[in-house]
Amino acid sequence: MPDQRTKVAVIGGGWAGLAAAVELTAAGIDTTLFEAGRVVGGRARTVSIDGRKLDNGQHILLGAYRETLALMRRLGADPERLFERRPLQVIEPDGFHLALPRWPAPLNVAWGLLTAKGVGLREKLATAWWMEGIKAKKFQLDNDTTVAAWLDAAGQTGRLRRHLWEPLCLAALNTPAEQASAQLFANVLRDSLGSARRADTDLLLPRVDFGQLLAEPARDWLLAHGAEIRTGTRIEELAAGEHGVDIDGCRFDGTIIATAAQHATKLWPALTARYDYEPIATVYLQFGAKTGLPFPLINLAGKHGQWVVDRGNGLLACVLSGHGAWESLDDGALAETLQAELGLGEKASWQKVIREKRATLSARPGLLRPGCSTAHSRVFLAGDYTWADYPATLEGAVRSGLRAARRIIDRELAPAW
Repeated sequence: MPDQRTKVAVIGGGWAGLAAAVELTAAGIDTTLFEAGRVVGGRARTVSIDGRKLDNGQHILLGAYRETLALMRRLGADPERLFERRPLQVIEPDGFHLALPRWPAPLNVAWGLLTAKGVGLREKLATAWWMEGIKAKKFQLDNDTTVAAWLDAAGQTGRLRRHLWEPLCLAALNTPAEQASAQLFANVLRDSLGSARRADTDLLLPRVDFGQLLAEPARDWLLAHGAEIRTGTRIEELAAGEHGVDIDGCRFDGTIIATAAQHATKLWPALTARYDYEPIATVYLQFGAKTGLPFPLINLAGKHGQWVVDRGNGLLACVLSGHGAWESLDDGALAETLQAELGLGEKASWQKVIREKRATLSARPGLLRPGCSTAHSRVFLAGDYTWADYPATLEGAVRSGLRAARRIIDRELAPAW
């Protein structure tokens, strides 16, 4: 067990930093969490706009997010109460519809493919055969390539490609299929549609704002268990030496840098990797309280709009992922365009656009990503960009934070190290 006097700083209060801080504190380590913003949660937090509580962006969780769900339970945030769990469905306005039944895996996926509306039987069988081949290879590609090239080589050129694989790729990797890593997409399929657990394919749709899922429970848990949280504190200088790490003049025995990649390189210049980024915009549209979608998540498949999330009481959240023509539209024009694409015949009474210009890494083939360790034994990294098995996801962020904390715990840090 680590010495009670061991002091560790976690820099960054997103989901990676929160996961790390909880793990360290639970192990008896004196933990201080630094967050530059006014609230914790990072890119998955609640913001107050016009007297409303909104999510900084829409994040769709899956049943496969095992570490995230386990962390929520640990904090007293019951996923069964906070999420609406639904079997995966992909619905488009042009009649395409794929729905998985509540059957054991892999029968649920097989039946969903075979009964998909708007797709011919030959294409369904070819897709099922292709998926079996991927499973036989344990979702490992011989060489990484783009998702588009991977689908081309497999003969996946029909409606399932346009209405299932490409939209799922964009949603999961935040990178268009023409540019996205096929291996990362295969990893996502492995742990969702290819999983042996039926529950892994479920959609988890939040019943509450995102802050109540993990950020606020983690904050409350940390404070109740003796950790220190310093919000509104941007770290300017980090110097690691033989006997400790100095962070803006305060000495710690070790640190976890859990910021976004572009901020981590400023704190730790030895982290030389530079990345391209993809944006995400969320367009909130308030309609009448009785306005809703036939399913809480629909693929809009418009010229600009991609996914639409029904947040209840007439509030719809339209999601636009990755670079595209939508970026050239100002907020007003973008909101008006999406209203037209929704085709509800009703004008929104309120609208708000939230843009994240650097929402995720651009998940391209051969992307080099750092792991948890650095060249210095007292400095560790966490963040979705460090979890190389996944694209930039909340689950990857949580896993990376837990991994970094466990490295410190396993070393049984002491002030003398």
